[in-house]
Amino acid sequence: MDTKEIESLLKEKLDLAEVYVKGDGSHFTVIAVSDAFAQMSRVKRQQAVYAPLNAFIADGSMHAVSIKTFTEKDWQRERQFNMPQ
Repeated sequence: MDTKEIESLLKEKLDLAEVYVKGDGSHFTVIAVSDAFAQMSRVKRQQAVYAPLNAFIADGSMHAVSIKTFTEKDWQRERQFNMPQ
């Protein structure tokens, strides 16, 4: 499974404004942005993103997944904070 396939799957299954996936082989980092996360706990956010990926984790095609979730407002702030000067 490559990064574009993971991005497409997450966009299809979740109400995401933006999604970014980095990684190679079986180790991936996911950034998921959605206002749907506003009413969710951190655990629920993680579970929501893991759910569409569970089959790939179970079959070993994905071994490690790091997930960061943001509301759209939080993502705007995060992007500004991490902009190179």
